[in-house]
Formats: sequence, C-alpha cells, structure tokens
Amino acid sequence: MRGLAGRVTKALPSMARMDCCDNTGAKVVQLITVLNKGGVARRYPAGGVGDMIRVTVRRGTPETRRQIFNAVIVRQRRPFRRVDGTWVQFEDNACVLTNERGEVRGSDIKGPVSREAAERWPRIAATAKQIV
Repeated sequence: MRGLAGRVTKALPSMARMDCCDNTGAKVVQLITVLNKGGVARRYPAGGVGDMIRVTVRRGTPETRRQIFNAVIVRQRRPFRRVDGTWVQFEDNACVLTNERGEVRGSDIKGPVSREAAERWPRIAATAKQIV
C-alpha cells in the first residue's frame, strides 16, 4: 500500500454492493473485506475512498462472475471531509478492479475519481480521466 491513508469516513461495510467503473466486464461487485485494516473486536470491517478491498463479482460477464478480485474504492456516497474543510460526496459507490500492487486491470475508468484515491494509487491516477 502506497501513500498516506487520510482520514476518510468509512462508508462501505462488509457485504456492501457497489458499481465497478472500469472496462473489465464486471458491473456490480460485493465487498468481502478491507485489506490491511486493523479492526476492532465485533466491528464489521468497513472501507472508504482509497482503501484496497477484496470483492466478488455479482453481475458482469460470465468470465468474471463469481470470482474474487482486489479493488480500490474510488467513490462513496457518504460525505467525507477534506483537510481544507470542504466536504465531498459522490452520487454512487464505485470501485476499480486492481491487482495486489494497485495496477488497474482495465484500460479505462468511467466517471470521476476522488483525489484521495488518486494520490494514494498512482496507477489509478494515470488511468483516470477526471479527478475530483
């Protein structure tokens, strides 16, 4: 994991479903767990923007369905506060499928990507068309 994590409000607990905003063939994915997260007893692991997670594909092409991938959350609906005092909120929850090192599996990312995720994962920043 590269970069600093930042204090983003964790919005997506385990079993949350979100859109996959790349061109790998996955449409809807389900969060299994958050990687490299020190947890608290009896608390569900939850992830926020910029976190690497493990997901399973629920809807997509037959080659990608029911497989497990790593992904990085790039958008979340819950508002989170930036250091300069502004609040950021997206209209959907979305992630991008990656490998273990954070390199994007697809060649295109649809929609905006949060600045927190782009600063933490340089390969996502290089592939993104719009960083908010």
